[in-house]
Amino acid sequence: MMAFDLGPALLFCPADRPERYAGGLAKADAVILDLEDAVLPDAKAQAREHLVAADLDPARVIVRVNDPASAHFAADLEAVARTPFRTVMVAKTEDPSALDAFGDEYSLLALCETAAGVLHAGAIAAHPRVAALMWGAEDLVASIGGTASRFPDGRYRDVARHARASVLVASAAHGKAAIDAVHLDIDGEAGRPAAGAGAAAPGTHRAPRHRPQLFRFQGRMVDEPVLRHARAVLSRD
Repeated sequence: MMAFDLGPALLFCPADRPERYAGGLAKADAVILDLEDAVLPDAKAQAREHLVAADLDPARVIVRVNDPASAHFAADLEAVARTPFRTVMVAKTEDPSALDAFGDEYSLLALCETAAGVLHAGAIAAHPRVAALMWGAEDLVASIGGTASRFPDGRYRDVARHARASVLVASAAHGKAAIDAVHLDIDGEAGRPAAGAGAAAPGTHRAPRHRPQLFRFQGRMVDEPVLRHARAVLSRD
């Protein structure tokens, strides 16, 4: 297992937008080429081919693959194996044994972004290929049927704070790095230092940022986890 040393500034970039790869890398310590929520289902196959063709410094690239229970997981792994990229973020990690699909040459960032993922954070952090844990507020809240991870004033709700603390403690107990949830306010430059400080105070890397693939609404990135919240609200009407 390699140590996680890619720096504090991480930037998500949709893997089906290769024209954004270099620009994203120029703006961050490392770029996360996303095959999961940032890419629509009918664009995933092409996104994998763009990933394979990418000419980027492997030391500064992370690839986010779909979760191990997804129908896309095997194809993602096959595509990553055809690249020089060996730092992989695993979406919606819940069962640490699923990470055995990766060989010893991989360094994994496990996303604990469901109720089961947070509950099993300790076992996930103990996996020998895991270099870091990250939590995801929006997917977590969606997984338990919630509709918002934050109060109207911007503070995280208790369930999100619990997840953040659980992932941090699990990471520290096993000597792994911890990464905070993404910063979704894509127009709010003033909020980014505060988000980073909030993440760094208890010992985590600061919040990664998204380069949006879907759309923005009132300055906020709207991707699949946010859409799941909206669907949950509509289903209750």
